Amino acid sequence: MDPQSVLYDQHLYVDGTWQATEEHIDVPDRADGGTFARIAAADGDNARTALSAADRAKRPMRETTVPERATWCEEIADGLRERHDELARVIVREAGKPIASARGEVESAAERFDRAAEEIRHLKGEFREGTTDGHEGWRAIVRHEPVGTVLCITPYNYPLGTTALQVAPALAAGNSVVLTPSSKTPISAAILAEVICDVDLPTGAFNFLPGHGSEIGDILAGDKRINTVAMTGSSPAGEHVASVSGMVTLHMELGGNAPAIVFPDADLNSAATACAKGSLKYAGQRCSAVSRVLAHETVHDELVERIDTKMDTWVDGDLFDEETDFGPLITEAQAKWVDELVTDAVDRGAQLVRGGERDGRYYEPTLLADVPHDARIIHEEQFGPVAAVTTITDEEDALALANESDLGLDACVFTNDYDRALSVADRIEAGAVRINGAPSHGLGDIPFGGIKESGIGREGIDASIHSMLREKSVIL
Repeated sequence: MDPQSVLYDQHLYVDGTWQATEEHIDVPDRADGGTFARIAAADGDNARTALSAADRAKRPMRETTVPERATWCEEIADGLRERHDELARVIVREAGKPIASARGEVESAAERFDRAAEEIRHLKGEFREGTTDGHEGWRAIVRHEPVGTVLCITPYNYPLGTTALQVAPALAAGNSVVLTPSSKTPISAAILAEVICDVDLPTGAFNFLPGHGSEIGDILAGDKRINTVAMTGSSPAGEHVASVSGMVTLHMELGGNAPAIVFPDADLNSAATACAKGSLKYAGQRCSAVSRVLAHETVHDELVERIDTKMDTWVDGDLFDEETDFGPLITEAQAKWVDELVTDAVDRGAQLVRGGERDGRYYEPTLLADVPHDARIIHEEQFGPVAAVTTITDEEDALALANESDLGLDACVFTNDYDRALSVADRIEAGAVRINGAPSHGLGDIPFGGIKESGIGREGIDASIHSMLREKSVIL
């Protein structure tokens, strides 16, 4: 392909230099069709070079001060804002995300670097005194130090926002970084790399390594020079990375199958709004998406009618139109997967209220009612624009169905009964439960993450910084 025929022709950034490769990845234009960019595809040698560079940078990074690192993060935030419009257009093209959502993602990425600067400035150690017999005179300083090198593996659905959520805490904590973005959406991360390389980091402290996971994934994750793996992705991919990594800290946010439990005393209009948004935002391609709606049998029909009405307000069309809030799925294979789950539910007796049609990568906003409990869509992650409504008879029935899944990232409960809300939230097997609202991770000021096959550890600016530090006790 002629590089002049694409808008972007990006390289690797390894050991302080931009490097070309023989192999490239073509990035489809998911807004207008065709190919809008290409990017270098790293091979095993590139990966090993990046690991060596990051390893050499550990000591100079460790010797940097908190004010230095906070300033870096603020400069990176400013750099992202200077390229705000460009980055938003790139996210529309590479991720197929509506422009309004893309603009919000750019700003959230910048804010995450600002938050990292703020949080690292508030980092405090401890002073402890011995309190056991024989240690009465002991004094100790407990201080934080960087873990070393953080491998950041980022997803396609929030190619800039999630990348910032990993890279900002890693740099703020004083670690060297190897960043490998999703091969589906690597261009916004490449622009972030351009912004970072303009900051006065030690040579080798930041390395940008796009490529295919099958080619470089195991080399990176399995290398002993990696000290922490920060990953957002699917549960199977996370399990594989965990299996090849060694004695490292795993910081993983993986798949989700969030239930929305709606009780008879809930504000049904509010619940319907949240369920529609939770199912349709970015066409459902979010780990925190509302994947299944567990409605009490006495309100099931009315709730379905209200969700149907709310879905009417979602606008599809030109992704660069500010009014558009719904677009295609990332690949045709993903659309086929969603169609497979919907077909299974209908074959088992679910009522197709609206949608259910696929055109290439586009899958219609879909609403299913009376979905049987044994339908696959109730138990498997869909990552598509489907609200699957099933019935429950009481609180115990709701909890049994909600907790059957192997995934446990998010959940939400709709009720006006304070005691019930807290009781159900306490018993749901999920990392986070929202009361009377759809799951949302926000900027990361509140820690989030999953249990079971949904991940290890908690993300969030402060939570991530602490997971990328280790404590050392200096005994006086």
